[in-house]
Formats: sequence, C-alpha cells, structure tokens
Amino acid sequence: MTIQEVTPEAGTWTLLPGAQFADAFRLALPPSAGMDAPTAARRMMATSPAWVSGLVALRNALVAPLGLKAPQPADDDDDDADRIGIFPVISSGPDRVVLGMADKHLDFRAVVDVRQDSASWQVTATTVVRTHNWLGRFYLAVIMPFHRLVVRAMLAQVRQPQSNGI
Repeated sequence: MTIQEVTPEAGTWTLLPGAQFADAFRLALPPSAGMDAPTAARRMMATSPAWVSGLVALRNALVAPLGLKAPQPADDDDDDADRIGIFPVISSGPDRVVLGMADKHLDFRAVVDVRQDSASWQVTATTVVRTHNWLGRFYLAVIMPFHRLVVRAMLAQVRQPQSNGI
C-alpha cells in the first residue's frame, strides 16, 4: 500500500487561521487493520528512522543560535497524554489527533485523521503552517524538500505495530 500526496481537506485551514501552507499524505491500510487516530499518531511519532533523527539534530543545532525552540521528547517513563513523540497534543479523539507548536518564526499543526471505508482504513497526515516573519518563510522554504520525505517515512511506520507495545 503506497503513500499518496492528497489535497488537504477544506476544513484544514480552520485549524490554524491565517496559515500560508498545508499539505497532506494518505496511507490506505487493509480493512483488518483496525486503527484509531491516537494509535496511528503514536506509531508515526514514537520513533524516527535514524536519518530523520539526524536531520532533527542538525535542525536543532542550526536554529539554536536564532533562539528557536527545540522540541523535547516526552520522558520514556512518562505516559503523558499531553504529548505524542516530541509534539504537544492540542486535541485528540478516535478519528483525529491534532498536534502543534508555536514559536516566534512560525506555528504549525500536525494532524492525523483516520477513516474507515468499505475497502480500507485511510490514515491521513496533514501539516498546516502559519509563518510570522521572514525567518519563518525562509525556514519553511529550506525544510520543505525534507518535510515531504520525513512525513512519508513517519506515515509508513503506521503499517507496523511498534515493538514497545504501541
């Protein structure tokens, strides 16, 4: 089952009024998958491929002098319902999880939607970004080629249960 780029849903823009960017990627899983949005979000965010972790570490080192936030992972011993991976939970329900952060250069939302139809479970990862200034626009332009690869890699992790029981 492939991951396809899809048009973000019409209501996506209401998640972050004034946003200038949104994209979405969708993965179809077999009907037997039995999935909800919190499970899909945890599978996406619980771990990262080594190359993604390397990019995040590089990003954090490069933006530290600019005073930008470096998201911190939740403590492994902490079953924190307020975070999934490194991202704070804004809202969560069985069909949708909204994660996000605000910083001086931009705000973003990462949304995981799960829907079932007769042929499959559809898991959609949507990103919405609102920039605040030239730094936010520059940052978005620089990370965009990597963003698309990272989202696809993270969404692919939804296919397999994590070894830690998630």
